Amino acid sequence: MPYVEVQTNESVEDEEKFLQKLSAEMSVRLGKPESYIMTALQPEVTMTFAGSTEKTAFISLKSIGLDQSITGELSEFICDFVEEELGIEQDRIYIDFANSSGAMWGWGGGTF
Repeated sequence: MPYVEVQTNESVEDEEKFLQKLSAEMSVRLGKPESYIMTALQPEVTMTFAGSTEKTAFISLKSIGLDQSITGELSEFICDFVEEELGIEQDRIYIDFANSSGAMWGWGGGTF
């Protein structure tokens, strides 16, 4: 049920490795089984931030029951991760956190 999407104007050397590492880490950070976590990557997207085309990223994290009290630590982790993996400075990263109810998240022909 957690979905993490990374959009960046950078190329990513090993996309599968990046996504698998992100998936495993998000499982730990969110306390949810990795079997429910979906990750997506959109590299080399035409993007600007602050009027510049320098390295940048937008990350969307959606999850059922995402507690506002942990978004600060999630932001710190995600920014550290993206900076380490992609070389993007943390002040050039935006993150959108979204909490969903189980009734608004479909899976297997039903909802959670």
